[in-house]
Amino acid sequence: MTELQEEIRELCRSRDAVILAHYYVDGAVQEVADYVGDSFYLAKVAKSDSHRTIVFCGVTFMGESACILNPDKTVLMPAPDAVCPMALMVSAEDIAAMRAKYDDLAVVCYINSMADIKALSDICVTSSNALKVVRSLPQKNIFFIPDGNLGRYVAAQVPEKNIILNKGFCHVHASISARNLEAALREHPGAEIIAHPECNEEVCSLAEFLGSTKELIEHVRAAPAQEFIVCTEQGVLHEMRKVAPGKQFYFVGARQICPNMKRITLENVRRCLAEREPCVTVEDALRQKAAIPLERMLAAARS
Repeated sequence: MTELQEEIRELCRSRDAVILAHYYVDGAVQEVADYVGDSFYLAKVAKSDSHRTIVFCGVTFMGESACILNPDKTVLMPAPDAVCPMALMVSAEDIAAMRAKYDDLAVVCYINSMADIKALSDICVTSSNALKVVRSLPQKNIFFIPDGNLGRYVAAQVPEKNIILNKGFCHVHASISARNLEAALREHPGAEIIAHPECNEEVCSLAEFLGSTKELIEHVRAAPAQEFIVCTEQGVLHEMRKVAPGKQFYFVGARQICPNMKRITLENVRRCLAEREPCVTVEDALRQKAAIPLERMLAAARS
């Protein structure tokens, strides 16, 4: 452990703080964190962990969600300008229009969204539990927001529902194309293609395994294949190498790095712990409304 990492760990002890890091942040930040995982796992940890301060190494909607679920804790964001563009790709007007059009409608909100949108939704989901949640809902019509690609993936798996798609997308996953994959396969003909369902339909159709970030990591650990073409953000490489040493991983998209996730550094993690800011705040009336779909998501996972 470097001197800077040791300083961060000492600050955590003195501040009664826990560090949560998403798989997409830099590997050095993952190494200093107490917990590393996908959005769903980190939301559960934020809710259950006993520390009074949470340092959330991820994009802003993740820190917001931790704040919504833990109003009695302090939530620090090392990079408050690390905004997920997809989280901004749906509006209150979009939701109102769908509620006016369909009587029997559930607004299913991907956790990759801001608090004001969560507050207008019926339930939140992540890529790891979206299928289970949508199947469990009594409504026939589902407005899936904000990610159209994940919504399309859910729609294909749950044909009994009428899934209404939004036009949002993750620019990192959208940067990967079928042409990228075909070129990579020519270079690595024995590699298995694995992809996150946030990818475009043409990429998902070529993948031999589709899954959430955590599911992709678990797959490369257990699969007999020794080489993988990985269609998701490159930050997963740090954990994949840990769980599957000796296996080879290839990335093919020109923009398979999320610049917002990479805004989190050891330096700004140390600074936010030392200064106890920037602190995430969500106005109480909004927090109470946004907590309902998040709590429903966690309850659905327990059932």
